[in-house]
Amino acid sequence: MEWILLFLPAFLSVYALSRRFLFRSWSPDSRGEASSCAMSLSHGTPAVLLATRSLLLSPGTRSFCSPNSSPDDLVLEFSIAYFLSDLVHLIVFAPSDVLFIAHHLATLFVFLTCRYLAHHGAYELLVLLVMAEVTSVPQNAWTLARIRRSESTSANKVYARLCLPFYTFYSIVRGILAPIFVFKMGAFYMGGGCGGVISRWVWMPWLVVIGGAIGVSILWVYNNWVEYVRGSGRKKRSEKEN
Repeated sequence: MEWILLFLPAFLSVYALSRRFLFRSWSPDSRGEASSCAMSLSHGTPAVLLATRSLLLSPGTRSFCSPNSSPDDLVLEFSIAYFLSDLVHLIVFAPSDVLFIAHHLATLFVFLTCRYLAHHGAYELLVLLVMAEVTSVPQNAWTLARIRRSESTSANKVYARLCLPFYTFYSIVRGILAPIFVFKMGAFYMGGGCGGVISRWVWMPWLVVIGGAIGVSILWVYNNWVEYVRGSGRKKRSEKEN
């Protein structure tokens, strides 16, 4: 809990400073989402590094029901602080964004039960955290460019250049690697591999939440692919006509 009390004000400070100074020239509607991106960036790459470090410390002894280590707890609390901070932003400035609020609440349920109830299972959550946050930099860069594209020609060009590599990278990680890992995780739990170390009433909601999050991610990137292909088609037709 002590790490949460340290990281929570740190993330909120990143948000407040970004909103007050970094994005102060942006429109009021854009400023909040952009500040949320800044907070996400301050979480994403450090979370990948911390989680990778924790996973590498004992690579030969980890399984889907391994006890959590101190480095695991640090990563969990770091991420709990981030999701709490971003949840505050959503509730205060974007209360109609029900999907993201539900996502953050569900994610917090998984992290909190792993950290304070089960005390096991951080291994799979850290692997999934790495898969989720390894896309943080390109996703936030894409989001910032998307927010600003209507007000800036440069941002629009950056957005156009980021779409293809970002969608491809995101699709590989979230659409292929993550589902494979979650399938193995589910097979382990449902096959009794955990032996009761983690209660069924804990790991079952984990699978539902994680599976649902991956499904939403796949649907999100699919919709973006559809929009990208249609946009590319319209651009080619326009060039031929001209």
